[in-house]
Amino acid sequence: MATGGLAELRWHCRRGMRELDVLLMRYMDGEYPTANPEQQAAFEGLLNLQDPEILELLTGRVVAEDASLQDVVQRLLTKS
Repeated sequence: MATGGLAELRWHCRRGMRELDVLLMRYMDGEYPTANPEQQAAFEGLLNLQDPEILELLTGRVVAEDASLQDVVQRLLTKS
């Protein structure tokens, strides 16, 4: 995702599925600003996935091969 700033990232957190919106926005507001660049890039990568793929990661049906992405998924789940 070409980063156009925080406003664009916030827009990409709006998925049309309330549960995803809440989890993603909570991370965006609470963790993203202080996350290291690798974690920020992983979160941005997560936002590039389709909703069903995000849900599979969040429900544990799929484990991300990328360790940074899996770390962000775990952070999303522990902050919910």
